[in-house]
Amino acid sequence: MKPTLLILAAGMASRYGSMKQIDAFGPNGETIIDYSIYDAIKAGFGKVSFIIREEFADAFKAIFEPKLQGKIETDYVYQGTDLRKYGIDKEVERAKPWGTAHAVLEAHAQVKEPFCVINADDFYGYEAFEKMAKFLTSEVNDHTFSLMGYQVDKTLSDHGTVSRGVCEVNSAGNMVGINERTQVYFKEVNGEKKVFYEEGGVETEISKDTRVSMNFWGFTPAVFEESKKLFVDFVEANLDKPKAEFFIPLVADKLIKSGKATFKVIPTSEVWFGVTYKEDKPIVQKCISSLVEKGVYPAKLF
Repeated sequence: MKPTLLILAAGMASRYGSMKQIDAFGPNGETIIDYSIYDAIKAGFGKVSFIIREEFADAFKAIFEPKLQGKIETDYVYQGTDLRKYGIDKEVERAKPWGTAHAVLEAHAQVKEPFCVINADDFYGYEAFEKMAKFLTSEVNDHTFSLMGYQVDKTLSDHGTVSRGVCEVNSAGNMVGINERTQVYFKEVNGEKKVFYEEGGVETEISKDTRVSMNFWGFTPAVFEESKKLFVDFVEANLDKPKAEFFIPLVADKLIKSGKATFKVIPTSEVWFGVTYKEDKPIVQKCISSLVEKGVYPAKLF
């Protein structure tokens, strides 16, 4: 059974100022999602499921259906705010849904095979999809999940600090935990570019090959039942917090600590880049143009 690619694309992109999920970055108007799907098809994925808001459906279908027809099966999951499907008989006033783990949970009725989860606005690189496809077809089981581990120095910007989920990995290559570092940056020391993070006014150097999470996860559908239990508890605990979000690392942490699952950290040497602000767009376009010039991708993907 071929694995499925689940793309988190329901965000409103408030910092970007428009729907960056369908903005053009490639030389022929390609979105960042297009590059992920191209790599996923090449790596052997059989279906792509877009997790979106229902009001985005027409726009997404108009962009992706014509180019993907006959190349990969497509499906759409609508992330909303209806709690009744989870047995929660409460009305919670929120401006947006409950975050990334809730988005994945919304796919529980449609995804029946091993799957991976990625962000719509992140560029991950082919090797990462190839390694994830191998894991999902030969290693994954209902108690063994995964996370792509990117080298921290291949995810940073030369233009300021970033937040990164720094992975704690044991000798078996499994994740012990994720530490969220909100200020990670490059700094030149004696002519050498090194990586540091700052916390509480204290600067700490970390190795360039430290693995960080860029929200690229591998699961089986068994995660849905566990996530549902955790989500019900989360909603109950956050009824008075309309901005609280149910994130994938929260689910991973609970599963690891309860002994219900391990998460293999799969190392990749790919360079990650993404877009948060409008100012990031020309940088991402330049990165993609460089890959096209090197022959990594064709000028026209589909």
